[in-house]
Amino acid sequence: MAIGDDALSSYAFHVEIDNVTLIQFKEVSGLKLEISVIEHQENKAKGIPINKPVPGVRKNNPVTLKRGITTDTGWWAWVKEVHDGKIDKARRNASIVLMDYDLTEKFRVNLLNCWPSALSISGLQAGGTEIAVEEVTLVHEGLELA
Repeated sequence: MAIGDDALSSYAFHVEIDNVTLIQFKEVSGLKLEISVIEHQENKAKGIPINKPVPGVRKNNPVTLKRGITTDTGWWAWVKEVHDGKIDKARRNASIVLMDYDLTEKFRVNLLNCWPSALSISGLQAGGTEIAVEEVTLVHEGLELA
């Protein structure tokens, strides 16, 4: 008898951008849905003041992707589109896809009309023993659960 769904692990995931699956990511962060709060103050009967929070503007928090640097320069070309002012061409849809232990898709978050606002390379050190990492920050117009 099944007790309930198992929680998904955070290690089995991939990233899709315009329906192309990208691999070798070590970390995704910033998947956050947030709505600002407006503190509305009003008076009840007999002048009793109360605070009544109401929903404000939706916040589209940036998402950060990290992966080991490879010879693929796709991120740099994408950033160059934005840098050159071709923002309409640069907007793409992306998905973060979580899988279960059988590597079957179980959870998908879509980022709408995203584009890279920052791209950086980790610190480099002669004699170092770590993989060089590139980090890209994506801004988007909305996050939705598929």
